[in-house]
Amino acid sequence: SKAEANNVLLSVLEERILDLPAARGIEGYLRVNPNFRAIFTSNPHEYAGVYRAQDALRDRMITIKLAHYDRDTEIAITTAKAGIPQSDVEKVVDIIRALRDHDKNGTIPTVRAAIMIGKVMGLSGSSASSSDEGFVQSCLDILDSETDSVDRKKADIKGRIVGLIKDIC
Repeated sequence: SKAEANNVLLSVLEERILDLPAARGIEGYLRVNPNFRAIFTSNPHEYAGVYRAQDALRDRMITIKLAHYDRDTEIAITTAKAGIPQSDVEKVVDIIRALRDHDKNGTIPTVRAAIMIGKVMGLSGSSASSSDEGFVQSCLDILDSETDSVDRKKADIKGRIVGLIKDIC
């Protein structure tokens, strides 16, 4: 949310007071329980629709960056969400993990990309094979859009994806 919407949280976190509108006919604030804690979640700043938190609010937070899921978890999630054979899911997940390991500095694909590829495979009837043109094109379209290309040429990314498909499938 926008920084202005979070201003109410400053007094709650720092002073343990929640300001209330005066029109209610009661005291202008409520005391917050001393044991009150809040958990905030957010996407990285480069995502569309993500607003940078105010410094005053960020000073009262601890940021914990989460790592990607392990391979078995990514396979289980993708299998459950995509509805394709696990043997195909394993290949898709391995392609994405290899692409992620190749460049740790760019915007890297997540399990969401594996789910998207899996769903397209299910709808199109394609299989995780380097000879399946539909599969290869789905991987190129989805993974290319999930990869930051600021300092790299699109052809390099596509070449890397095609190479991974050939190696893994």
